[in-house]
Amino acid sequence: MVLKRVFIISVFFFAWMATAQKNIYESSRFDELSEDHQVLAIVPFLTKLELEQKKSKEDEKTLAEREGYAVQDALETYFSKRRKRKKFNVEFQNIENTNAILAQNDITYENIDIYTVKQLSEILGVDGIISGSLDLNILLSKGVPTDFSILDYFGGDSNYGRIGLKISDGETGKLLWKYEKAITKKTGKNTAELIDRMMKLAAKKFPYDKEKKRKKRKS
Repeated sequence: MVLKRVFIISVFFFAWMATAQKNIYESSRFDELSEDHQVLAIVPFLTKLELEQKKSKEDEKTLAEREGYAVQDALETYFSKRRKRKKFNVEFQNIENTNAILAQNDITYENIDIYTVKQLSEILGVDGIISGSLDLNILLSKGVPTDFSILDYFGGDSNYGRIGLKISDGETGKLLWKYEKAITKKTGKNTAELIDRMMKLAAKKFPYDKEKKRKKRKS
């Protein structure tokens, strides 16, 4: 009985992994456009909230901004841990520096979307931009409910929204890589867990991964 359960869980896990890979796009020009990339900046994610409990427009804007910065922070944490193990062939600009430079140039969470990738890259002095979007019906930074059944877990019930992460080339503004994923109870109980699990699923396809680069050269 135990072996049967392990087998079922394994089947669902690998099916989940396969689904994650299908949600990844990489430009055919990635190697060409990213050849000289050395530093990338992570900017706050643009968030759209559709909360069950209605909030004032001002409160909703404040909460959306908090969620966007929470993802920026979680991504930096993830990349920093992996970078220490020398997993990447690029550096990531400290988000405190990123946000300070943006503020010095009067770029705020509310108006960052009117700037192009090329403009942001030039202002921040980086080779590319990591950005994205969040559609949420809960406050992910506060954590998701933990009371769910095994059917919820494998059935993908309790959909809390969607996250999209993209990397763009600073010089051309071209989209280089994109990853989209639904946010459910099986994704993680908070922002940090979501990013950690999401990026681990995408690790083999992450374009700046040193191991991936080596395999490409061999082939």
